[in-house]
Amino acid sequence: MVCGKLTFISGGVRSGKSAYAERLLVEEAGRYGGRLVYIASGTATDSEMQARIERHRQDRAHQNWLTLEQPTKLDEIVPTVQPGDYVLWDCLTTWLANELYEGWETGKPCIAQPGCMEQKALKLYETIDKLVKTVAHLVIVSNEVLDELPANDEETNRYRQWIGHIHQQIVVTADTAIEMDYGMATYWKNGQGR
Repeated sequence: MVCGKLTFISGGVRSGKSAYAERLLVEEAGRYGGRLVYIASGTATDSEMQARIERHRQDRAHQNWLTLEQPTKLDEIVPTVQPGDYVLWDCLTTWLANELYEGWETGKPCIAQPGCMEQKALKLYETIDKLVKTVAHLVIVSNEVLDELPANDEETNRYRQWIGHIHQQIVVTADTAIEMDYGMATYWKNGQGR
């Protein structure tokens, strides 16, 4: 079985990651044919975020993206994707925050439970593998948060540790790894990752 491509794109906030990823997949889908699928991890926690989500939906509307809202449990979208799909997951950092604090309303967030995030990370890697075995191209977008000074609180530092670990694991298997700065792409890995 031929696997699809896996591309990882990271960079700072508003660095052009999402726009670059969208253009990449729109061009490929236009060239080879295939459905565009957008996996959105963001949730409308306030009016600013709601406006951003709506703006992103409108931006994608004229290109016929199928949008799947999936703030947690990424594995649940696996049955929805089809062979030949061009899939953009935006973004990993939002998903991680959602997963780390899943259960906070009951006083038992994942971040406070030993082994919880380890299980979620393993499930994530399995899900990415399943997606890559099905789709034509999976692009994962994530924010770069490791360039900042360490935080004063333990939870923020644990979040940063997890994002660093997950980024490294994904890049090992990715075909391409890109860092965005000022709307410009730097290719750190370009070829066959698996």
